[in-house]
Amino acid sequence: MNEMTHRPSIDSPQLRTLLLTDLCDSTALVESIGDVATATLFRDHDRLVLDLQQRWRGRLIDRSDGLLLMFERPIDGLGFALDYVRTLEVMSASLGMELKARAGLHVGEVLTWRNTDEAVLAGAKPLEVEGLAKPTAARLMSMARPGQILLSSVAEPLAHRAARELGERGQQLLWKSHGRWRFKGMPESQQVYEVGEPGIAPLRTPQNTTKAWRDIPLWRRPASLVAEAALVALFGIGVWFMTRPAPAIAFNQRDWVVVADLRNLTGQSVLDDSLEQAFRISLEQSRYVNVFSDLKARDTLTRMRREPGTVLDRAVASEIALRDGARAVILPTVAEVGGRVRVSAEIIDPHTQATVYAVSFDGTGAASALDSIDSVTGELRGNLGESIKSIERDSASLPEVTTTNLDALRAFALAQKAASKFQYSEALQLYRRATELDPQFALAWLGQVRIYYGQEKASAAVEPLRRARALKAHLPPREALYLDAWVSEFADPSTTTGKWMQLAHLYPDYLPGRGNAAIWLYTENRFEEALAHALAAAVPQNPLAGNEFDTVGRAYLGMQQYAQAQSAFEKSYSATGGSVRRLLATAAAQGDFAAAHKYVEKLEPDNPFAYLERASLAVDQGQWKQAQALARTGLSLTEAERGLESRYLLLPVAVTTWLAGDKGNALRYARSAAEQALAALAKQKASDLDADAEEDAALSLGAAIVAQRLGDRDIAATVLQELPKYGLLMKTPQLAELLVVVRAQKARLDGNTDEAVKLLLPLLTGRERFQTRAALMDAYLDAGQSDLAMEQAQWLRQHRGLAYVELECGHCLQALNVADSNRAARKESELRGRVKPAGG
Repeated sequence: MNEMTHRPSIDSPQLRTLLLTDLCDSTALVESIGDVATATLFRDHDRLVLDLQQRWRGRLIDRSDGLLLMFERPIDGLGFALDYVRTLEVMSASLGMELKARAGLHVGEVLTWRNTDEAVLAGAKPLEVEGLAKPTAARLMSMARPGQILLSSVAEPLAHRAARELGERGQQLLWKSHGRWRFKGMPESQQVYEVGEPGIAPLRTPQNTTKAWRDIPLWRRPASLVAEAALVALFGIGVWFMTRPAPAIAFNQRDWVVVADLRNLTGQSVLDDSLEQAFRISLEQSRYVNVFSDLKARDTLTRMRREPGTVLDRAVASEIALRDGARAVILPTVAEVGGRVRVSAEIIDPHTQATVYAVSFDGTGAASALDSIDSVTGELRGNLGESIKSIERDSASLPEVTTTNLDALRAFALAQKAASKFQYSEALQLYRRATELDPQFALAWLGQVRIYYGQEKASAAVEPLRRARALKAHLPPREALYLDAWVSEFADPSTTTGKWMQLAHLYPDYLPGRGNAAIWLYTENRFEEALAHALAAAVPQNPLAGNEFDTVGRAYLGMQQYAQAQSAFEKSYSATGGSVRRLLATAAAQGDFAAAHKYVEKLEPDNPFAYLERASLAVDQGQWKQAQALARTGLSLTEAERGLESRYLLLPVAVTTWLAGDKGNALRYARSAAEQALAALAKQKASDLDADAEEDAALSLGAAIVAQRLGDRDIAATVLQELPKYGLLMKTPQLAELLVVVRAQKARLDGNTDEAVKLLLPLLTGRERFQTRAALMDAYLDAGQSDLAMEQAQWLRQHRGLAYVELECGHCLQALNVADSNRAARKESELRGRVKPAGG
């Protein structure tokens, strides 16, 4: 009876988080610093452990050189491990020696019992913990490298899901999969993950040990490789190809499936997490499918405006599968049937939510559930290939944007596809349909903004932009930043490039952010920076990749890298049918007018903007009358709408009319462009969203420059008086620069060439506008400084790609830039005889 009284009482199995840590090279540490210093160090170490225990609600079970701790939740164990590893780094710096620990974190069922008071007094631990979870955590810890925290496939999704509880620190954590590993004494391989903080986590493949080793396929093991080499030597390359084992299906060739949440109908909720993870782990071994990650499912739920903890039932899991391109849904269930525990699974077609295959196994008692799961998943793995074939193939994922309505998302996806092919009318109708289905669909409203903006009809974009802005509170952070950037283009253009770059840097994998950062950097002549973002966005998975290649080509053309520009524009043309104007410009910039005229034949005759390049090409060839006729044709195609494009196209008409010898009418067109642009600016001044403000300001400055070249000072005087009233707008870099060019031209016309040069020289930053260099050449010519004027002339001649591709007011200065590039070539030739060679 006395023995029964003191026998420990073993609790029923409980799901707990176990963390094992080991202080690396502790024996060598003692030898290097001595016993006294070591005692002091470990006293500080013990204080650290106690503090972290209390902070993270952990229970210390055992300790020697390492620690065994138990936690209620995985996130607590992870928080302890992160703080422990980080603090050891700090202690290392202060002591001048390296202190590192390795850690293994696992979640599983454990048995616990309390030792008797007599046993504790005799040296036993107060609490004993046993179970398969303990050696699993130990295996993870033993294979970790110094400073490395490894997690099991059970612990990782639970910890990852709760990482937001760590605040900003949790968002910066680095997560890495190290593939499948085999643990001694365990029949199945295990997926191993690493987590850590930037600058601390090794993020290296763990080390093989006698109890844990990488699960390498048979055909990749050393002995097999030697045998294969022998076969090659004996039978030759051809025989080897016929006899080699069939390779595993490539990761990106396998179908994806979404695993719905386990339906536990037994009433024993303690089984939920363990059975669900066991089902997922076992299913992941299928060679037919890839299992959709828990983290990815949570991201999709956010875009569906569902709570992160939403149960993935048949309907919700099916919608996730449709949104993300998964082929099927697998719905596992555990229930009590006739006194037995039944584990079943259904394969579901996400399009119809119909079950196309089902399998089940029965067992006795809750303990049988794990065996039944193995049987069910084994049966599934054997039949998934045939079952999935019966499901309609629709593996293209839908755009990752926030909306509650799946049909609205489908309309949005079709709109994106149409927009990528410059089918603006169709795209606009589809974006409108998406907002009819879901009026809260902010990115569909922004899609309409993009279409109107791309068509130079920004005034029509104001209302959908207002609708989108009103929905900002409902958007996740990434989409909110995307919205902010678009709003800034209408409200404060001087900040827009910075906002796109912020979005691109914070979310480098978000392709719309990278693409727009590239476009706005390009408008500021920051071509190298634009190129980096455009190339990052021009990837196959981007439905707008063809558009991004157009931006890549523009950046290359702006840098006079013609072969690369040609290649990029051809890729864009192949994907979208667009970029013909740019191909024409690339050929013309190189003086290949025959090739340029072949592209003219591919231009749409009813596209008014196509006449910009056509007129510039005629200017480039000295065909002034033809250039004038082409520019007027482009203008006539816009007269019915009387919008921004009709104001833009006044300026090429002014330039070509001047070149054709009619200065009077040229000045009339320039004056009309300036007056209309300033009137439009004044009209929009009261609005918080000025649709065309930046473009009208650029147009008025361009008109002033053309008028000054014609000898008129009044138009420039009016522009210089009016534009400073728009202080916020004039902070935009290209507008601020053109304003200085107008002021410098005024000083030159007033006979103050020194002042003109003084104004222009600070603008030579490597991203200066073409007209800045043209104005500087003229200032040096008027000052009689032939050598400096020749330098500017040479620069203008060498930057013909920039002359064609530089963007302000819809390329409204393109014809003037091209004319100046040829004028500069003539000036350079004239000046060469006047300038004495260096040392002559």
